[in-house]
Amino acid sequence: MANGTIASLRDRGFGFIMPEGAAANNDLFFHSTAVMDSTFDQLQVGQRVSFDEEPDPRDASRRRAVNVRVGGDDASV
Repeated sequence: MANGTIASLRDRGFGFIMPEGAAANNDLFFHSTAVMDSTFDQLQVGQRVSFDEEPDPRDASRRRAVNVRVGGDDASV
C-alpha cells in the first residue's frame, strides 16, 4: 500500500489524494466506495491515508486510488 494525504474532497462523493513523493498535479482520484474502515463523510482534507492504485476503468492511461484507509504506515491520525 502507498501513503498520501487527502488533497480535496467533493460533496458529490469523490476526492483526490496526493501520494507521498508525487509531483504537483499528480493527485489520484478516489470514489467514496473506495473508502475502507471509515466513511467518506469522516474524511478531512490534509488527513493521512494509505491506498492501493489501479487503472481507471474509464481511461486506462490514468490511475485511481482504491482500498483507501485512514492513516498511513508510519502516521497516527
